[in-house]
Amino acid sequence: MAETPAHDQNTTHHYLMHYPPHPPRADDPHYRDFEAFRRRTHATAKCSIGEHRGDFSECHGQLELHHAHVEFSLQNGVDLAWLEKDYPGISNPDEVGAWVESAQNLMWLCEAHHRGHGGVHVASASDFEAAKYVRGLIS
Repeated sequence: MAETPAHDQNTTHHYLMHYPPHPPRADDPHYRDFEAFRRRTHATAKCSIGEHRGDFSECHGQLELHHAHVEFSLQNGVDLAWLEKDYPGISNPDEVGAWVESAQNLMWLCEAHHRGHGGVHVASASDFEAAKYVRGLIS
């Protein structure tokens, strides 16, 4: 069989998200934990993708903190039994908010890898994961 030549392909993902009720971020009592982590780590922070690769050539823009596993707006909808399997000790509903704003759930990303075309908030999970290993995959 002949090899498929390199090609470009438009990809669109469209679906409806069902966000649980959540307070404004400014009212979050754990936001101070997020800010403390940011202040404590910002001076030495690097984009997690560039750091993983050992190559920052595709990193662009300012560094931003990303909620790696559970976004702030989704914390009230988390099934604690499911979260507990990956993060033992987090089954207490009164502690989820603090965990969401903790180092276990935060990672530094440059703007490109956070909110850019190939960023974690734009690309599908499988495409974002593949972009860690394929140079220039998404533009």
